[in-house]
Amino acid sequence: MSVIAHVDHGKSTLTDSLVCKAGIIADSRAGDARFTDTRKDEQDRCITIKSTAISLYNKMSEEDVQMVKSVQPLAINADGTEERGFLINLIDSPGHVDFSSEVTAALRVTDGALVVVDCVSGKSILHT
Repeated sequence: MSVIAHVDHGKSTLTDSLVCKAGIIADSRAGDARFTDTRKDEQDRCITIKSTAISLYNKMSEEDVQMVKSVQPLAINADGTEERGFLINLIDSPGHVDFSSEVTAALRVTDGALVVVDCVSGKSILHT
């Protein structure tokens, strides 16, 4: 899934929160770590320049398992046990128009998009 939005709408912050939920970084660093901004120039400028992919495995709580079971049966693993987690492959993409080719490439290789909208700024659409 591609994480897309206009520049400074919170794509990397949301991705950091999901990385934290998956147990990869500490709760105290969620939102500030910029985990997917791996290049020095990205860290220095606080802006995503290159799309970065990450795989997140989330294990469901017992409460979530019961909620899912109320709607549909859980998937069964090869060993006969119920699957109690899920894998998400995320691509954190840039928001600045100068790096739109990175967003296009990310969208071509993913099955869907998570569109982030800043609730203060509202939607921002690139007109060409």
